[in-house]
Amino acid sequence: NNMNKFLEKLGPLSGSEASRLPRDPVGMRQQLQEELEEVRARLQPYMAEAHELVGWNLEGLRQQLKPYTMDLMQQVALRVQELQEKLRVVGEDTKAQLLGGVGEARALLQELQSSVVHHTGRFKELFHPYAESLVSGIGRHVQELHRSVAPHAPASPARLSRCVQVLSRKLTLKAKALHAGIQQNLDQLREELSRAFAGTGAEQGAGLDPQMLSEEVRQRLQAFRQDTYLQIAAFTRAIDQETEEVQQQLAPPPPGHSAFTPEFGQMDSDKALSKLQA
Repeated sequence: NNMNKFLEKLGPLSGSEASRLPRDPVGMRQQLQEELEEVRARLQPYMAEAHELVGWNLEGLRQQLKPYTMDLMQQVALRVQELQEKLRVVGEDTKAQLLGGVGEARALLQELQSSVVHHTGRFKELFHPYAESLVSGIGRHVQELHRSVAPHAPASPARLSRCVQVLSRKLTLKAKALHAGIQQNLDQLREELSRAFAGTGAEQGAGLDPQMLSEEVRQRLQAFRQDTYLQIAAFTRAIDQETEEVQQQLAPPPPGHSAFTPEFGQMDSDKALSKLQA
């Protein structure tokens, strides 16, 4: 109601009636600034409340998606530990094989290479459901967000729907890219470990150090885990950034001061009216 009354006051400024009004640019600017400040002051509590309510719902979305990313990290840690145990090469039996004849060393290294291929492939298969769960969870929880934000967002239903669709699409694409990135990390890990077990020393019957080989395996696995953790952390930051952007679009915080005040001196009454109505 207050906004309607304010715009009614501005109505005579446009059209033929404007020509019948006394010309007082300074007084006009001052009156417009006073009227705008009153409207801004009255709207500020509602804008602040809407900003807080929309932000609260977006924080709920972030908390709903957090368990999915935690599951991804836990699976990475678990599978890396499994690989470490399966590929352990420091032991009395493996030392004897590596330091024994060429045939024994070659047989052990080929066995380890086969184990790398098998277990990295199993890693991919076991990890896939968790990545799929993240993608489906994004779609489901973003739709829940749409329903929960609708009563609070000042934006129109059409604008709200567009923002939610864009958010869902962006997060889904980022989740799929994360999955693809982890798959690439696994492919790289498989290649690196396979090269480590190629062992030219086995062809020569000497020169292979079991301790150094075991340390290289450990370092490769730790590098894979660290790189994958960083990718998951970057995805989590992307969730925060995208949801903060949605909050700005749907319910921006109230301005600390009028954005129109410094502009009145440089615009005519038609432009000022257009700005105020907006």
